[in-house]
Amino acid sequence: QVRPVESGGGSVPAGGSLTLSCTASRSIISAVVAWFRQVSGKEREGVAVVDRLGGSYYNDDAKGRFTISRDTAKNTVYLQMNSLKPEDSAMYYCAAGPRSGNSWYAAAAYNYWGQGTQVTVSS
Repeated sequence: QVRPVESGGGSVPAGGSLTLSCTASRSIISAVVAWFRQVSGKEREGVAVVDRLGGSYYNDDAKGRFTISRDTAKNTVYLQMNSLKPEDSAMYYCAAGPRSGNSWYAAAAYNYWGQGTQVTVSS
C-alpha cells in the first residue's frame, strides 16, 4: 500500500476534539509523515510532521493544540486535534515518501498523498 489512507474526519463544535488516522505500509509509516490541510481556493498548508526518529514539528497555529504521533505496530500516524476552531475546517491530507531538498511544510516535499478526510468545526 503506497498511497496513505486517512480516516477520522467529521463535524464537531468549536472547542471539540478529533483524532485523524493515516495508515500505510510499514516502510512508509516509519519514515517522515506529515499532515496538511487545504481549504478550497487556497494552497495546501503543512500542519504537522513526524520524522523517522519520532521528532515532531508543527506550524504556529497547531502548536499547543495538535499532537502528531506514530504507532508503528499499527502502521498508523495520528493527528490529535484539540480546542478546534472554525478556521481549522478544511480537508486534511496525509503525506509521505519525502523528497530531499524541501522543507517539511512544503507540499512538494512528498511523493505520496492520501485522498483526504474532511474536518468541519462549527461556531
